[in-house]
Amino acid sequence: MLYIGIDLGTSAVKLLLMNGAGGIEKIVSREYPLYFPEPGWSEQDPRDWYTQTIEGLKELLADCDKSQVAGISFGGQMHGLVILDDRDEVIRPAILWNDGRTGRETDYLNQVIGKEKLSQYTANIAFAGFTAPKLLWVKEHEPENFARIEKIMLPKDYLAYCLSGTFCTDVSDASGMLLFDVEHKCWSREMMEICGVKESQLARIFESYEAVGTLKPELSRELGLSETVKIVAGAGDNAAAAVGTGTVGDGSCNISLGTSGTIFISSEKFGVDQNNALHAFAHADGHFHLMGCMLSAASCNKWWMEEILKTGEYGKEQEGIKKLGSNQVYFLPYLMGERSPHNNPNARGTFIGMTMDTTREDMTQAVLEGVAFALRDSFEVAKSLGISIERTKICGGGAKSPLWRQMIADILNIKVDIPKSEEGPAMGGAMLAAVACGEYGSVEEAAARIVEIVDTVEPIPENAARYEERYQKFRQIYPTVKGLFEVLQG
Repeated sequence: MLYIGIDLGTSAVKLLLMNGAGGIEKIVSREYPLYFPEPGWSEQDPRDWYTQTIEGLKELLADCDKSQVAGISFGGQMHGLVILDDRDEVIRPAILWNDGRTGRETDYLNQVIGKEKLSQYTANIAFAGFTAPKLLWVKEHEPENFARIEKIMLPKDYLAYCLSGTFCTDVSDASGMLLFDVEHKCWSREMMEICGVKESQLARIFESYEAVGTLKPELSRELGLSETVKIVAGAGDNAAAAVGTGTVGDGSCNISLGTSGTIFISSEKFGVDQNNALHAFAHADGHFHLMGCMLSAASCNKWWMEEILKTGEYGKEQEGIKKLGSNQVYFLPYLMGERSPHNNPNARGTFIGMTMDTTREDMTQAVLEGVAFALRDSFEVAKSLGISIERTKICGGGAKSPLWRQMIADILNIKVDIPKSEEGPAMGGAMLAAVACGEYGSVEEAAARIVEIVDTVEPIPENAARYEERYQKFRQIYPTVKGLFEVLQG
C-alpha cells in the first residue's frame, strides 16, 4: 500500500508518497505567501495551505496507482492560531508560531496567572508563539473576531478538517497551545476559563497515529482516490520529524535545523523541567518528550545568504571555512526573538567581535556557529536535568550541510547520526499513516523497520576543546546585551 505524509511548513507544503516498506516514491513541494503586517508579526492565509495542498496532491498522485493509497497524515507548523466561524469560514489570517505580537499577553500569563500555575495546568509556561496568548491578543484587540469564533484550530488540523470533515487535533500539537493538560492528555479547564473559550470550540483529541476519519467523497472523486482512504491525526512538525528520524521510545535525541531549530528528547515518562526552559510535550509515539526550540535556525543562514550576501550559492560560501573553533566573531541568532531558553520576543540578531581583518567567511561561519551555540543552550538545560545524551539524529534543510553537521558534533561534543531520509515531518507523517492503516503495529516498530542511519559524524577532539572555550564566551553575550534589546524595542 501507499501512504502520504503532508508537511505543512512555514514557506511551503511538502507532500511525500511512501510505500509500505518505507521507500520514498515521490516528493512534491508547493509554496505560499508569508505576510509580515507589522514588525515582529507573522501571518498566513489558511486557504492558501489548502489550495496548494490539493494541487500538490494532484501532482504527487499523477503517476501512481491511486487504488493503493491507504492513508494520509501530517506534520505541521505548531502553535499557529486558526479560527473559523459558524459557517466554517476563516475569520482572520492565521497568527503563526514565530509571531511576536503577544508580549503583553505572555507577561500577563506568566506574571499575573503565574508560571507555577501554568506549569501545573499545562506542564509549560507561556511563550509568545504559543496559541493561548494569541487568543488573548485577539480577545483584546479584535473583540468582534473573538466573538465569532466557533472552532479553534492548529494549522495542520485545518487541513485535516478540510480533507475529512472531522474537527480534530493530536496530543503532540495540542501540547504547544498552552490550553492542554499534557500529563493527562486533555483540555485544561483552568486555561479555557483564563482564555475565555469553551471546550466545544476546541477539537477532539487523538493520538498522532489514530485515524480521525476518511477522505470526503467529493475530494476522493476530485483526486481519484478511494473514499476509504484514512485521514490520520498526524503530529506537530517536531514530533513528526522525530518519528521520521526514528527518535522514539526512551532517551533518543533529534536536532532539527529547519526554519526554526529544535533539540528533541523522547521519553517514555512524563517529566517537566523545573525552570520550564524546555517544553514538556506529548510525543507522537504515545509517550512524551522534552524540547528546546529556537525561533531562527536555518532561516538565519537563509537571511544571511540571500538578503545580505545576495547569493544562493550556500555550498560555495562555506568552502572557505576551514578552521573550526578559531573564529573570533560571534552571532546571536535571535532574528525573530527567542524561545528556549530565554523566552524573550524582544531579543534580536547581533554580531559582535568584528575587527578590520574580519572576512566574509568569518561572518558566515559566525552565523552557522551561533545557531549551534544556541542549540547547545537547550542541550545544557537537558544535561542539568541528569539526561545523558551521547548521540543525536539530525534533520531539516540545514542538516544537508556537512560543515554545519560537523559544527553541531563539535560544539555539542556528541555523535551526529545521519538518517537516509532527510525529509523529517513529511516522512514522519507517512509513517503515522502506515501505523494507522495497520502496516505496522506501533510507531516504534515502524521506526525500527524504516529508519536507516547511513553515516555518523564524530566530534573532532581538538575542535570540541576550542568550541568549549568559545561557547563559554558565547553564553555571556546574551545576558550582557539583554537590557539593550528592551531599550531598542522601546
